[in-house]
Order: sequence, then structure tokens, then C-alpha cells
Amino acid sequence: MENAANLAWVPDGRKRRVSYYYEPAIGNGNGRESQQISTTHNLICSYYLPRYMDIIRPPPAQHSDFTKFHSPEYISFLRLVTPEYYARLKTVTDPSLKRFNLDAWDSPVFSGLFDYCRLYAGASISAAAKLNRNEADIAINWSGGMHRAKTDKACGFGYVNDVVLGILELLKVFKRVLYIDIGYYHGEAVQEAFHKTDRVMTVSFHKSGVDQRRGDITDYGVGKGEYYSLNAPLKNGLDDASFATLFVPIIHKAMEVYQPEAIVLLCGPDSLSGDALGKFNLSVKGHGACLGYIRSFNVPLMLLGGQGHTLGNVARCWCYETAVSVGKELNDDCPMIADDDCFAPAYKLHIEPNPMENLNTDGDIAKIKKTLLKQLSQVIHAPSVQFQDTPPISQVTEEAEEDMETR
Repeated sequence: MENAANLAWVPDGRKRRVSYYYEPAIGNGNGRESQQISTTHNLICSYYLPRYMDIIRPPPAQHSDFTKFHSPEYISFLRLVTPEYYARLKTVTDPSLKRFNLDAWDSPVFSGLFDYCRLYAGASISAAAKLNRNEADIAINWSGGMHRAKTDKACGFGYVNDVVLGILELLKVFKRVLYIDIGYYHGEAVQEAFHKTDRVMTVSFHKSGVDQRRGDITDYGVGKGEYYSLNAPLKNGLDDASFATLFVPIIHKAMEVYQPEAIVLLCGPDSLSGDALGKFNLSVKGHGACLGYIRSFNVPLMLLGGQGHTLGNVARCWCYETAVSVGKELNDDCPMIADDDCFAPAYKLHIEPNPMENLNTDGDIAKIKKTLLKQLSQVIHAPSVQFQDTPPISQVTEEAEEDMETR
């Protein structure tokens, strides 16, 4: 195993079949997410990375895709809501806005909202299907990763949970899926969807205390899913060395005892230094080293974007991790983007961490590591041996829905 404190990605010479899902219509929109996707794609193209990948324009998700996880009432409302419709509902104080959380600052209503949901969710479902057919080793959808969207409400700039929908697609073929989340915020909705099953293991490294219901280190699943939800709640100022010291042994142990047949990695750039909302202090290289480590296991891998709130850093992160996926090193001088102010003033690919205090002491990291390794020691080795047949997709979905109804 690599020296955790010095974890860094270096090309290993092993090629991977990479499929990159990109829908220009998302990048042509006016929202924050649209700008992130178009800026990222332009930077990826500036480094000529598309020559090493299959570029795929995915079909939009359908209503029936959404209702595998989301309530029909919620999806029907999403289909109808527009800024004009939203304004009318506001004037009569319609309870639907509060019920579906579409009156929150982090879930704004905008033109083309439902089409946007269809596009980013369709890409994640298509990426999962690509892995199911063994037509790619790595499938990338940077527009996806809305890990906080609930069955019946929007949350954290996510409206439909493409992460859950993508995992459900993977479960049609793969018996065990490992979900790893390295974003600043805890993806509570993904854990809630699968915390009663051993077919999905969720491992999340996130800011402590953001969601009191989910994400504590003692929140490790129930029933059949006990010890299959792992949470590492961390303090502000987290740097590369502290993160690697925790990430490597936990993922190494998870791979050893769980032996996943597929992996989903959510590469949330809000854990990077300088994010407008996140307060971690990871570098682009440190963030990408996590992907490089997971890539080394050569297990079918889906990459999702998640959230980031500083445009230039979002593009830097996802571009660099695209390069890691295809096994290419990139020059630090950003090409062909001198006029893009989001990369000013240095116009470099990599960013320097901020001079901020890391509130995670060596003792804190050691305690979290010890606790999570102990939880992993409770996992039945390679649990898929108990399955005679892969359960129907509805069975996994029903478990998630039953759990939601009890809350």
C-alpha cells in the first residue's frame, strides 16, 4: 500500500477505456451549473483530452427513470414548475413550494429546470449502463453527482438524485457497489437510499455537523446494511496529508473486505481550497490523488461531479481528474484560456492551498481511522456469496422507499 502521507498520482502506464458523457445543452444554459460544465469542457478540450476518450451525448432520462427513486408527485411537480408558475404559487402561498423545498436558496427555480434534470440524470444512467455492458472501464459524468436530492424534495442544488439512479442501474448487473464521496457536504440522500442493504457500501468523507441526522461516525447503517455505511466527519482546514492518511487505509480495507464489483466516486470540488462555501484545504493534486488510488484497483468506475462553488477551481479539478482517468499528465500552464477571468491571475491548472489552520489533529485522524477500520472489520467478507440471484431492481428501491416512509 502507498505511503498514505505522501499519496500522489503518477501515471502507471496502464490504459483505461474511458467514456466521457457530455451534453452541450447543459453547457448552453444560464445557470451556475451550466457555466461550470461549459468551462470544464472547454478546459478539457484545450488540453486535447477528448482524443483519449469516447465522447458520448447521452439520451435524457424519462419519467419512469425518476420514479425508481423519487415520488411520482414530486416528479410531476418538477415537470410543471417554471419561474412564471413559481411566481404564481408564491402569490397564493402554495404549500407545494415548501413541501418540495423549491423555495430554498440552494434549490432555485429556473427556466428549463426539468430538462436540465433529464439531461444530467440521463448521463449518469447511461454511464452506468455503459459499465454494465463492459464497454468502458471508467465512465465520467461531471454534470451529475446531486447526492443530496431526496425522494420528494430538492436539496443542495440537486433536484433529482442521479447518484442513486446510477447505482440502481449498476445493481442490475453488479452485486456489490462501493460509493465513495469526497465532497465537503455529506450525501445523506444516497446513504438513506441504501443504508438497509449490503449491496451498496457508502463511504463519505465530509464536514462534520452539517447534517445532524446523517453523517456522524456512529451512523453506520441498520439491519442488513449494518456496517455498510461509513462516515468520516472532518473539521475545517483539512489538508492533503491528513486526508490521505485517512483515505488510503479506509479505502484499502473497504476494497479488501467488501470486494466491490463496481465503484462510484463523487468528486465534489467543494472540498478544494478556496471554495466559496466549503472550508477544506485540499489541492487539486491531493483531490485527484484519491481518484488515482481508486483507479489503481482496476474496478469498473463511474465518476460524478457533485458540487463546487468557485468556477475556476471546479474546472481545474474535473479537468485534472479527467487526465488522471485517461492516464495523462498535464502542463500546469493552462492553454488557450488567457481571456477567461476565472483562472486569473496565475492562469495555472493547480492551486496553492490557503494558509489556514487544519483543525483536524493527528489524534483526530487516528481516532476516525481506528473507528472506521473497526466497523469494516464487522463486514462479512465478500457478502455477495449469500445471493443466489441478483434481486430485482424494485426490491432495492422498495427498501429505500420503506425507510423514507418511517422518517
